[in-house]
Amino acid sequence: MKKILLLGSGELGKELTISLQRLGCYIIACDKYKNAPAMQVSQEYEVFDMLNPNDLKKVVAKYKPDLIVPEIEAIDTEGLIQFEKKGFKVIPSSRAVSMTMNRDKIRNRAKELGIKTARYGYAESLNELVDMYHNISNKVAIKPVMSSSGKGQSYASTVSDVKKAWTFALLGMRGKKKKVIIEEFIDFDYEVTLLTILDSKGNIHFCPPIGHIQKRGDYQHSWQPIRCKQSIINKMKTIARKIVKDLDGQGLFGIEFFVKKTEVFFSELSPRPHDTGMVTMFTQNFSEFDLHARAILDFTIPKIELCKKGVSQVILANKNAKGKFLIKGIENAFQDKTIDIRIFGKPETKPYRRMGVILASDLKKAKEALSKIKIINI
Repeated sequence: MKKILLLGSGELGKELTISLQRLGCYIIACDKYKNAPAMQVSQEYEVFDMLNPNDLKKVVAKYKPDLIVPEIEAIDTEGLIQFEKKGFKVIPSSRAVSMTMNRDKIRNRAKELGIKTARYGYAESLNELVDMYHNISNKVAIKPVMSSSGKGQSYASTVSDVKKAWTFALLGMRGKKKKVIIEEFIDFDYEVTLLTILDSKGNIHFCPPIGHIQKRGDYQHSWQPIRCKQSIINKMKTIARKIVKDLDGQGLFGIEFFVKKTEVFFSELSPRPHDTGMVTMFTQNFSEFDLHARAILDFTIPKIELCKKGVSQVILANKNAKGKFLIKGIENAFQDKTIDIRIFGKPETKPYRRMGVILASDLKKAKEALSKIKIINI
């Protein structure tokens, strides 16, 4: 039985915990707050700030895990590098985690590898950010170098917007790195997530591409398959192979692309299951969580098959959400016998926080189910 230290216990960690337990693993779920989703299904849990190197060292020393599996960005990545040097196995690798937890590192590496991205720059002060804005584009995206799920991300078309975006980015940043990335806004035709699996033998496997729509920098719904020319898919696979091989390690990577006509731009990379990939729980013979579990355990990666088309639609708390809550209307939504619903089990609501996901055969069905579900503050 493998002992796994899961660093981050959100909805993705919860599904991964279930997949790993089905394969006989023992999970210690960690997060900065009690009763996080993965803690509700793990054998043990720890509550601490994973950016605190001393706390992280104590937990690793206490459990001596076979695998250290990050699920969020807010982790002391230097500590992970040191753990790996001492013989602990970090998933996918300490280098991959360190490179991808900070947008500046992975963006710079993509550029070094000759991978096409939007024009970008970094700023550590408002004055630097304004200067970058004048040099890059009339419309830009601004976000912290360390964040997740769109936190701190906004768009700017004027200097006034840039000033607001700077403040918003600092509020949404994770960690102590007061630094933002500013990038050219690509007027893309669509966005794609390509789930890419690197197994222990160095072989690459792909899930069918997933389309997604974002709002406030966070995904709202995703669908699989996406209608996309094979030539575009081949370009994405070429980029994915190059960057995943460079990062090394093993596991599933969520790689995001912008597509404009025949051009493919690398956007971001997550070294773990991706939120847009929750649709695979409905569409594939093996979900992204099952595939990540097999890859990190050195198991054979099965043949990945798209069994049916589907969409995932997030269930969000409202903009005035705070504290305790009730979710009502699930039974009404289930009047459509073809859908599925996953409630994440987060202990409190926050404005626009993801509280669950609806899985359906098409967006219309998902939206109809969503209209029957209400999150009520109490």
